[in-house]
Amino acid sequence: MSNKITRPQAVLFDLDGTLVDTAPDFYDVVNTLRADEGKTPLPHERIREQVSNGGVALACITFEVEREHPEIQTFRQRVLDRYETEIGRQAELFTGFSEVLDALEQLNIPWGIVTNKPAKYTQLLLDRMTLNSACVVCPEDVNESKPAPDGLLLAAKQLNVDPNECWYVGDHRRDIEAAHNARMLSIAATFGYIEPTDDPIHWNAHQVIHHASELIPLLNTTLSR
Repeated sequence: MSNKITRPQAVLFDLDGTLVDTAPDFYDVVNTLRADEGKTPLPHERIREQVSNGGVALACITFEVEREHPEIQTFRQRVLDRYETEIGRQAELFTGFSEVLDALEQLNIPWGIVTNKPAKYTQLLLDRMTLNSACVVCPEDVNESKPAPDGLLLAAKQLNVDPNECWYVGDHRRDIEAAHNARMLSIAATFGYIEPTDDPIHWNAHQVIHHASELIPLLNTTLSR
């Protein structure tokens, strides 16, 4: 899907797999827990694919259980407890985002984060990475998480901007659905944590980027409008 690009009042980002490459923090989390269980380590790419799917998905591949397992929440908590000790140690902005955030600052366009990552771990990560966004919205802040629009609409409200004049960038189908539901311009990031069976081209995003730096020419096209 294509859409006329207009200058945004704000740019919002998903966190894991979009703004920040958090997957490396999970490699040791998953594989040390598997070692504790006498299981062989998983390839990093296998872990990477599941990071955007949350703690339950990571628990499933770590302990080789299904989502319906009666102790799935216990397994999930074990993953999160181990993650708390590792968070931010290896995570870093995806290549190109330092320049993107600098460009937004120079253009006086605020940026924020809307994530399905629990607030406790989101704040730990942002503190350890010294990332200072204009707003941060987590699942605890809204009634429904993405793909519902609640988080995106709350972020726009906190920034005092019109949702119709915001961009939302994400690496998952639910991010694009949330952007559409909030009537924001949706941008699919193909460099994120995408499973081999998925294809961002089919997400119906307004724009698709393959590298963070592609956001800069998109911004530049709006300057004369």
